[in-house]
Amino acid sequence: MQFEDFKSKIKTISAEALPGEASQFKMSPPFRADLIAANKLKMKTARKAGVMALFYPNLEGETYLILILRKTYRGVHSAQVGFPGGKYELEDPDLKYTALRETYEEVGVPIESMELIRALTPMYIPPSHFTVSPFLGITSKTPVFIKQDEEVEDLIEVSLTDFLDNKNTTTVEVMTSLEKELTVPAFILNGYIVWGATAMMLSELKDLLKMVL
Repeated sequence: MQFEDFKSKIKTISAEALPGEASQFKMSPPFRADLIAANKLKMKTARKAGVMALFYPNLEGETYLILILRKTYRGVHSAQVGFPGGKYELEDPDLKYTALRETYEEVGVPIESMELIRALTPMYIPPSHFTVSPFLGITSKTPVFIKQDEEVEDLIEVSLTDFLDNKNTTTVEVMTSLEKELTVPAFILNGYIVWGATAMMLSELKDLLKMVL
């Protein structure tokens, strides 16, 4: 889809009810319900983070979404695909700003060039003890991405067409943070496996977009 068409249609999305957890759980690992039940008290003290689902035009004017591959490190999200974003800092006025600031830091898109369209449903992630607030945003000019080498291994530019194509959902075997190999639902985007919390947030985003596109 041409970005100008996408941009005009996306403006109406704020009037739509969020699909919420029902949509997220379409791409949920089978153990998530048990994890949430076991961590209900801990959720109250969770750290906060903001992430950005940022759409933009490529050089041909087609609509794309930027994702990142995180660096390999000693942590629960090592070498996983995710949205640009990160933890809330005390100097951030709100989580919207956190998402904007972290997107600038991780992929180099200037804050002033991004337009926030709406918030999506927050999600608690037990392994990292974060409640993540995702936001849908756009930038109207083709970005010149600059990845943050300390945290970002690669930039993944996904076409809107591929993202919305149901053929790009599947199930895969993964090793979880619980040191168990499980079959989980996943997106396959640009050859990368996207599962867990990011896949769940993408599921809600996909269902929301299909309401207006």
